[in-house]
Parts: sequence; structure tokens; C-alpha cells
Amino acid sequence: MRPSTTCICEHINTIETKTRFIILMHPKEYKKERNGTGCMTNLQLENSEIIVGVDLTDNERVNEILNNGNTNSFLLYPGRESFNLSQRNGSEMHRFLGKGANIFILDGTWPCARKMLKLSKNLQKLKRVSFDNSIASKFIIKQQPEALCLSTIESVYTVLNLLNKGEVEHCNTTDFLVPFEKMIEHQLDYILNPNNKNYSSATNKEIISKTKYKTNTERNVVFELE
Repeated sequence: MRPSTTCICEHINTIETKTRFIILMHPKEYKKERNGTGCMTNLQLENSEIIVGVDLTDNERVNEILNNGNTNSFLLYPGRESFNLSQRNGSEMHRFLGKGANIFILDGTWPCARKMLKLSKNLQKLKRVSFDNSIASKFIIKQQPEALCLSTIESVYTVLNLLNKGEVEHCNTTDFLVPFEKMIEHQLDYILNPNNKNYSSATNKEIISKTKYKTNTERNVVFELE
């Protein structure tokens, strides 16, 4: 869905997982983000799917998954009562998640994600899983509330590594973030390369991570000129 010069398809390396990841994508994300990290995550995971909506209370597919008695379903979302994967051992993970668990992920801006959860009564009933994040997001070209807020693909990458550590999963995540990293490289090159039309000459440029939302009138891509 992108021009051939910025296409990341060659970097897609699909992996198989026991856990099924259901990416609940906000309509704004679906319509505006032609190459969003939710779509990348779906392409990288054999056992995943995308469902678009805001209020998913009566969503037929979501409820079909939730009502499947053979698997347990969870919501990846922070909270005091969540099951913190970073603080649990393999035995605890196996007992809590069971076999072939479903993990739902809210894909959109943080305000959109909160709205989706607020409206979706079926998601509110789900047990939550979370993790301790000690890394800064690499998504420096897009607005985020805090540097430690991760994109969808970074969050799934973190979860998979924790599940691998607990031997719930046995998948190779070595190249999982490559499409995401290549996309960022393309975007930065588009801004900073003198051969591109959007290049602006300056003696010194510094790409900075963004820590809070801007208003709609301000740009979503940022770099500072000094």
C-alpha cells in the first residue's frame, strides 16, 4: 500500500506462535495509517487478525473468539490488577494463560484506545496482561504521550520475548522489528536527505523523541533545527 521506493514487504518475516494476537484497530487508524504498526504486526504474525471498530460490545467476530470455550482470552493493557509478564515465571504464565491463549490489543492513539475500552463492555470483563517497560520507543517520528509508550509492534515484540523466556512460546523474534525499523529509516531519509523535496538545509539537525500530544494544527513529524 506504499510506493515501491518505500515498500517494506521484502522485510516481512512471518513467524508462527501458539498465542493468537487479535489487533482491535480504531477506524481512524485503519483509514489514515496506510502502513501503521498494527498492520505490520498482523503481517509478521501467522496467528493474528485485525478487527476494526470502536464499540466492540456486539462485534460478531470478537464475541465469537471470546465465547470459544477451548481458549482463554486476555487484554494487553496496563492496570494494577493485570498479570505482569515481566514479574512472573514460566510456571505462573502457563497456569494463567493456558494453551493457545488469545491476546487482544487496542491499536490506535492512546485517547482512541481508552475510548474503545470504555465503550466495549465485553473487553472490560477480560483479565489483563501487561509488562514492565524499561526501553524507549523507537517510534520517534510519531506523537506519543511518553517516550516509554510503545507502538503496537513494539508491544507485541516485548510480549513475545517474555513468553519465550517463560517457555510459553518458542518463536524467533530476531527480525520481528525489521519492517518497523525500515519504515522509520525511510521516513527520516525523506525528511533529511538533501535529494528529497522535503529536505530543509540547516547546519545542525537533531531528531528528538516526542513526549506529549500536540494539537491538530501542529505537525505529526518532528525534527528540530538548531
